[in-house]
Amino acid sequence: MRAAVLIPVKAFRIAKVRLAPALGPAERARLAEVMATHVVGAATPLPTFVVCDDLAVRTWAESVGAQAIWTPGLGLDGAVEAGIAHLHRAAFDRVVVAHGDLPLAAGLGDLDPGTGVLLVPDRRNDGTNVIALPTDAGFRFAYGPGSFARHRAEAERLGLPVSVRHDAALAWDVDVPADLVPPGGLPGGRISLRHEAAEPALPRPGCP
Repeated sequence: MRAAVLIPVKAFRIAKVRLAPALGPAERARLAEVMATHVVGAATPLPTFVVCDDLAVRTWAESVGAQAIWTPGLGLDGAVEAGIAHLHRAAFDRVVVAHGDLPLAAGLGDLDPGTGVLLVPDRRNDGTNVIALPTDAGFRFAYGPGSFARHRAEAERLGLPVSVRHDAALAWDVDVPADLVPPGGLPGGRISLRHEAAEPALPRPGCP
């Protein structure tokens, strides 16, 4: 079975606007790029694809060893669905879809949905940080607040087995200033993106 990791990445220059109270525009752009680079590293050893509609993001993706899938004007849900369709045509059987703002991500290449759908919710059990599924499932994505429940219902609608993994590292995404300092109990220890946005000390995949 061939598997790949798919990462939707918004233009860095307009990413993470809700961090504005803590970080300036250049810092937010740099932080978004560093986190996305970390997620690409966490996908090892699977081939990694980035869905995007920004030329700078496409250049970045190629520079970090990912393949870019150009998806202009589709929005997040449409871009992910188009990316999965692309992978299916390329003879990939399974895909792991991970957001690009997971600074503690590790082990994405080890996630296996089997014949069903594997969901990794955020720490509030509200959003869907990671989802793994067959590329031919015909899955309809519905990101945004409450997406975890919607994606679970979609898997059930399709008659696919659903499993849920609660993973503290994969559950930590960065949206608002309070998210910039994960608690020390998470894998990798206490890290501060707030004061190190230019070069955050992010843990490498698989390292304590």
